[in-house]
Amino acid sequence: MPAPTALADDLWPDVQPGTARRLMAAGLECFARQGYHATTTRDISAAAGMSSAALYVHFPSKAALLFEIVRSGHEQILAVVDQAVTGAGDPVTRMRRLAEEFTEWHARRHAVARVVAYELPSLPEEDYRTVVDLRRRIEQLTQGLVREGAEAGVFEVRDVRAAGRAVLSLGIDVARWYEDRMRTSPEELGRQYADLVLRMLGAHPE
Repeated sequence: MPAPTALADDLWPDVQPGTARRLMAAGLECFARQGYHATTTRDISAAAGMSSAALYVHFPSKAALLFEIVRSGHEQILAVVDQAVTGAGDPVTRMRRLAEEFTEWHARRHAVARVVAYELPSLPEEDYRTVVDLRRRIEQLTQGLVREGAEAGVFEVRDVRAAGRAVLSLGIDVARWYEDRMRTSPEELGRQYADLVLRMLGAHPE
């Protein structure tokens, strides 16, 4: 995993002050390594190189810190999907772009992607509903593109909803096993997965 400061600047450039970003990066590192419930606020502060009470200066609780990480991760993913779906090109071109960039995001940011995907149930109910709404919008955009391609005759699918979820599931699962030392780059993996997605939808990758 990149150094906490570099990681924080990459993932959350708009979060101020810098110490809040460092705490988010430290929390992400701890949650990804040992899980949300096994992580203490002392663990997070120590990983950030701060005093044990530093977290509470910027976040009211460990759960609030997790929410900021999970919410911002879903917002970034939503932006990737929205730009691909609403961009130029026919359904096959846009689906290729969606699969490539969605997969690449989950590989390049695999630590945050794991926390975003697998720590969602740890959120308090109100925060959980907020994130589920973001996830629903991601699914709706993807399903809409699948439906558009099916209606245009370039995709062959029996169930648009199931197909859309399958497209997203392929990319999400990358975060479970991808590591920085992998020989396959995030870009190359994105291209490989885009071919798989198009074949799965009955399109011709060429």
